[in-house]
Amino acid sequence: MQSVPKKVFFTKGVGKHKEKLQSFELALRKAGIEKCNLVSVSSIFPPNCKIISKTQGVNQIQPGQIVFCVMSTNSTNEPNRMISASVGLAVPAEPNHYGYLSEHHANGETNEKSGDYAEDLAATMLASTLGIEFDPEKNYDERKETYRMSGKIVKSRNTTQSAKGDKKGLWSTVVAAAVFLP
Repeated sequence: MQSVPKKVFFTKGVGKHKEKLQSFELALRKAGIEKCNLVSVSSIFPPNCKIISKTQGVNQIQPGQIVFCVMSTNSTNEPNRMISASVGLAVPAEPNHYGYLSEHHANGETNEKSGDYAEDLAATMLASTLGIEFDPEKNYDERKETYRMSGKIVKSRNTTQSAKGDKKGLWSTVVAAAVFLP
């Protein structure tokens, strides 16, 4: 069986409940992918894969469908603990070349910091594959400019969900995912 996804959508969600598993289910529900059998895959963004909206993507899945995704998740029951989950994407300018997705989950990071980190991971993996020379000691904004100026990376983005742990100690779970479709 050879399957190369043709479409992808990005989604995220947060859930809170006294049970950790139920908080995960609620986060998936908020993301609109709770009805799927999710199979985590690694970090390759297929050539010529079309990015569609969450609404379009969710409308194309059926209950019980096996769906491949790159997913990041994080949970805590520590009151006020900041958690985040992020998926970054880097797309090459050449549509017949593959790109990269990355997942990052962290404690104590805002949406912006976690998202930038995941996006940087994906862009750095793609840049190294494409032979783009960059200084790994420079901050992401400086490297991002190098990537763009090379003309080999057309875009990068991230989908990130953060939340503070429930003040009463309920489990809080965050999910971010890139969901592939045929």
